[in-house]
Parts: sequence; structure tokens; C-alpha cells
Amino acid sequence: MQPATDNALAVKHAMPLPEHAGMPALDDTAAETSWFEFAPAHFFYVPIALYCAWLSLRHLGPTLLTNANPALPYSGLVGESKFSVLNQLNGTARDYTAPYARFLRWPGDGGTDRTFREATSGMTATGLRYPVVAKPDIGMRGAGVQVIKNDTDLRHYISVFPSGANFLLQTLIDMEGEAGIFYVRHPEEPKGQIISLTLKYFPSVIGNGTNTLYELIRADKRAGKLSHLYLERHKSKLDTIVPDGEKVRLAFAGNHCRGTIFRNGNDFITDTMIDTFDKLAKSMGEFYIGRFDVRFNSFSELQNGTGFKIIEVNGAGGEVTHIWDSRMTLWGAYKALMGQFRHLYVIGNKNRKRGFLPTPLFSLFKAWRHEKKLTKHYPITH
Repeated sequence: MQPATDNALAVKHAMPLPEHAGMPALDDTAAETSWFEFAPAHFFYVPIALYCAWLSLRHLGPTLLTNANPALPYSGLVGESKFSVLNQLNGTARDYTAPYARFLRWPGDGGTDRTFREATSGMTATGLRYPVVAKPDIGMRGAGVQVIKNDTDLRHYISVFPSGANFLLQTLIDMEGEAGIFYVRHPEEPKGQIISLTLKYFPSVIGNGTNTLYELIRADKRAGKLSHLYLERHKSKLDTIVPDGEKVRLAFAGNHCRGTIFRNGNDFITDTMIDTFDKLAKSMGEFYIGRFDVRFNSFSELQNGTGFKIIEVNGAGGEVTHIWDSRMTLWGAYKALMGQFRHLYVIGNKNRKRGFLPTPLFSLFKAWRHEKKLTKHYPITH
């Protein structure tokens, strides 16, 4: 496939930097990654786990987090259905949502064919057209997300998807801009707030008519350091010489652990944006805290509360993702996460006083275990 030696030095330099249409300019003076961005999760989250243990004692409830959003299964902490969460958006909020449908991957002999037939007929019935995005109904951090361009792609996705599990097909919102908007409202408050705005930049390389995709990835300042995230994903194209000026997107799923670049956009939050997402959140009923992942063509329109589509809503399990900006300090990241979890426990406690009951610990463990088991068998993320 790729050459045995690293040909990065042979790549023409003076290539144009990839542009991100509709987005604020990407600060290319920042470090490629923060030193903790790709640290093992069991190392990075230890202080947060200890802080949650303290909050559990203080509020007398180890699973109070599951009481923060009574409208969602487990408050969206773990093991929730993306389909069920999106279905909570009601009224005019549906106009902001990318169309979607859910399908079961049937098990047994003939399961792939049956699922394919139901998926294609379901797409016709719901008005979905290629290209679409396929994603597991249960899962986090972009696991198993692929762009499906035709029947062949869809059949292959179904063939490698775990039997007995559900997946979504969603209209591809092929817009350059993506953002994660973290919303919080306490039950007694008339209006919520946005405590985190993350701008997501999809890494790309630009061809020069001479070098292969492999060489371009290895030579890129950031992608070269994270090549393990991109090479397997693009293995069928690595020997291809990319035409001069052609832009190749290296990642589609807007998740930092899949290679997408995150930047802190908190300074760009506007009152109009807050008003819009406050209305969207309230349309979901007993929903108080979580992250809206949206795509858009114009960042100024997003700031004005227009011109975007919701591709996913994450509840209590969503993060304030601006912490993965490479300019973020470790203390800054922990401070932001602790603030988020403090909201979760306080809101959960207030909802308990209103008569809602948190999920029992054993039930929560079963949901977490089920999600982890499924994730191991999902298709590779594109």
C-alpha cells in the first residue's frame, strides 16, 4: 500500500492551507494537540470521577445525574437511543432537525438482505435520499459513523453492523461548519444559558498533483502526528496522487478523538443564539442540560439563530467539548468539566424534589455495559 519509508520530505511545501468556509479563521499558530487531548481516558478522568463521588455524597445520590433530564432515557447519560432523543424535539424545533429514520439490523440467514430491503423502502417512505449518514442508534464519540453514498455502501454497512442492534440513516448535512452547543437550565429558571460553544474544523489536505494521499497526510503538521486516525480510514486511497488544488477531507465525524480539530468559541456566543437554543430545549419537555451538535454554512447565521441543522442531541453524557481546544490548560479543562457535573447533580437533586426518581445503579450499569458491548462491533468510523 504505502511506501516502506516515510516520504514526507518529498512533498511539495508551499501548498495552500485548507479553508473552512463559513467558519471563523482557524488559529494555525496553536499547537497541533494539547498534551492531554489523547491521554488514556482512565488517566484523564480520574479527578472528575473523584469529584463526582464527592457530589454523590453531598447530594445523597450516586445516580442523580440520571435525574437531570427526565424526558430522556437515563437522562442521556449512557445507553440512550439517539432516535428517542431526537424524537423529543417538537413543534417548530423539527424544522431545525436533519431528517432521520431508524432500522433494525435483522439477525440470522438473510438478515442483511431483509434489513437492506427495509432500509431502502424506509428511505423512500421518509423522503431520505443518498447520500445519507449511517450511525448506531446507541453509541458515543462518533463510533460507527459513515457516509453512505449508494446501495452498495448501504448493503456493506448493514453486513458489518451487529445483528439485533438498531442504526439510524440521516440526511447528510454537507455543510462545512459544525459546532457543539452546550445548554443548561435549572428547573426553576425561566431561561437557560449556553456554557460552551465548540467550533469544529474538519482536517483536510490539499493535493499538488505530485504526491499521494499517504504522503500528504504524513507531511501535514497536524495530520502527520495523528496519522493512525486517518490512514486506516483512507487505506483504499493512500496510493492515489491527489490532483493539484483538490481538497481531501480526512474526517467526517465531528469528534476530536476521530481527528476533528476543536476550538473554544465561547467568545462568539450571542443573546440571539441563547434565545434560539432555549426554545429548542424547552420543546423537549423535561430537558435541562445537554449538547446540541449542529451543522451550518454561515457562522454569522448561527449566531443569529438561523441557518443550521441539528444532527444530534446529547444529554447528561455530552461534554463541554471546548476543553479539547489545543490551547486549553489542564486546569481549565478540569474546571469546565467540574462545572458541568455540578450542574448535573444540582439539577438532578432539584428534579428529585419535584418527584422524579433517578435510575437505580444496577440498571445504569446494565445500560453502560450494553453500550460498551455494542461499540466493540460497530463498523469503522469514516
